[in-house]
This record gives sequence, structure tokens and C-alpha cells, in this order.
Amino acid sequence: MTTPSVSPDPERTDLLAALAEARAALTASVRGLSDEQAGRTPTVSALCLGGLVKHVTAMEEGWLNFATEGPSAMSFALPDGVTWDDLMAGTASEFPKWMADREKEFRMLPGETVTGILQAYEQVAARSEKIILAAPDLSASHPLPEAPWNEPGGEWSVRRVLTHVIAETSQHAGHADILREALDGRTAT
Repeated sequence: MTTPSVSPDPERTDLLAALAEARAALTASVRGLSDEQAGRTPTVSALCLGGLVKHVTAMEEGWLNFATEGPSAMSFALPDGVTWDDLMAGTASEFPKWMADREKEFRMLPGETVTGILQAYEQVAARSEKIILAAPDLSASHPLPEAPWNEPGGEWSVRRVLTHVIAETSQHAGHADILREALDGRTAT
């Protein structure tokens, strides 16, 4: 997948436009905020605006890696002696690194800035667009990585990955709008 299409087909154009709209709604929620404001959790949830953008950035990058590399790009390996049942029940003796990393996605960590978080998101977005434009066939698929939340034996196409990224970005843009309104009364939409 190295040669981008000269002129994208209407399906890619529409899907990329939908993703761009969802991204714009999400990033509008943090515009004009200080780093401290972006790290606040103004509702009963533990979500903050900066963390939502970080999570969506990591989610999009992970799924586009899956689209290009397959299930090896999304490892949900468990530590020795830990089962999925232990992990899901919260009784695991040790938690996997990917789980700790995912939790950090939802928070603004010391030294992180709104500017830095938005720049990282823009870089991932630019890479994603190149991948989608260069994909020879949006129907090309890979088996989903083994995890209890994935259908056993399931496969996702590049198209399915892209629709999932659009849906998740849109969902979190809605969360972000609520957080922004709770924070300072403004909405992003």
C-alpha cells in the first residue's frame, strides 16, 4: 500500500469526509482551553477533554495499524498465569501493559499540553488519510485479534475499520461536547 490513488473514488471521499467532520467536532471541544482546563473532569465520569482526544488518537492509530498490518498490530497478550476471566473480574495478579497504557489515554498526564495532543492527532489523521487513499481494496480484511470483546473468528475489512473509527470518533465528540458544556457552558457544535 505505497501508491496513493490519484483521484479517490466517491466511497473513499465520502468516508474520509465523514471522518473529517467527526474529528472537527471533537477537536472543537478543546479549542481555546488551557492545559489545566483540558485535564479537568467536570462531570461524575473520569473523562476529561484532553484525554478524549488522546484516546481517539490512539484508537485511530491502532485500528489503521490493524488495517495495514493485521492482528499483530493489536496485541492483547496477558501476563503469564492471568486469564481473561481474572482480568474481567478484576482479580488478576498482574495487569497487562496494554491495559495500563489504555487507561493513561483518558487522562492528561503531567507535561502534556492541548497543543501537543492536537498535533499528535493531526499527524495520525494525516497518516490515516494516506493509508485509506493508498489501500488497493477497501474490502481487504484481516482476522480480528483474539480478545473477549471480538467475535471469535471475526474479520474486519479496511472499510469496516474506517466505519468503526468514524463511529467511535463521533461518539467521543458527543462526550466531549457534554464535557465542554459542563466545564464552561460552551458547546463545540
